[in-house]
Amino acid sequence: MIFRYFAQLSRSKLVLWCYFAWYLAIVSQNFDPSLLLWVSSLAIAVVIGLALNLSTRQKGHRPEGWVVFRLFLMPFCVSSYSALIKGKGFILLFPPDAHTFFFGLLACAAVVVFHFACRLTVRRPATRF
Repeated sequence: MIFRYFAQLSRSKLVLWCYFAWYLAIVSQNFDPSLLLWVSSLAIAVVIGLALNLSTRQKGHRPEGWVVFRLFLMPFCVSSYSALIKGKGFILLFPPDAHTFFFGLLACAAVVVFHFACRLTVRRPATRF
């Protein structure tokens, strides 16, 4: 099922997965075990996630579970990322050292390679004319 999901990713969702891979790579290199940082990020995610979900709801339409999850995950990632890189010399979103930068790029490349590998291996149903 996961292979089929990744095989059928649109470009926009592939970009979101690359963002997430970058996030995980940078966080793994700059991790801070401070409970306050993670609880604050979680609180921001709840407040902003609720607002995003309310603003995107349509009457009579229930959003997909992944959409709801992403609307909570994104503010969590943004707030924790900004807290983790504060004062570490980052230029915009990019780390000052080449090792961490290339680790983030490698994580993104791995997602793209995995996507294309899934596309090659997952059989598509035959189309009828």
